[in-house]
Amino acid sequence: MTQRVTALADAAIHVVATRGMRGLTHRAVDARAGVPPGSTSAYFRTRKALVEGVVRRLADLDDADLDDAEPSYAGVAVAGADVPPDLDRLAEAVARVLDHWMSTARERTLARYACLLEATHHPELRGVLTHGERPRAQARALLAALGAEDPERQGRELVAFVDGLVFDRLVGAGALGAPAPGTAASRAELAAAVRAALRGVLGK
Repeated sequence: MTQRVTALADAAIHVVATRGMRGLTHRAVDARAGVPPGSTSAYFRTRKALVEGVVRRLADLDDADLDDAEPSYAGVAVAGADVPPDLDRLAEAVARVLDHWMSTARERTLARYACLLEATHHPELRGVLTHGERPRAQARALLAALGAEDPERQGRELVAFVDGLVFDRLVGAGALGAPAPGTAASRAELAAAVRAALRGVLGK
């Protein structure tokens, strides 16, 4: 994306997160981005193109987060090594990413949920689902390194748990009693939940 397109996509993400998909219009994005009226439509001719631009930007930002997190996973021992897998370290690394998605990147996460719901009514937007393959591939690789019997299936299970955990803590009933996102208490509670999920999936 060019710098202008990125700025418009970021503005659109804010609009979706704060107003919902119904509030996503070219005019609203122009206002949020502080650009002259008609600027957004010059880059995204239709609303469908604008939604697709949001999805692409969300995927790019999520990929960057996952790239940043990968070094934290490097210390996880592979199956058969002399040192047992460090599930605590892995759970803490995952928890930091999840907490980031619920705090600093909260608007992005809310926008992602809105796009997924929009796709259920508009089949042409179902491509948004393909952007969720990166976390699943990462989960499969990690579980394989940890000695999982069926990394494909267990990877799906782990990602489903993590997705549900973030949803519950961000917009579900879990938000009522959970520690505030962005705090040490939030990261600790998330790490405990991820650790339990890893142990359950791996049977450890």
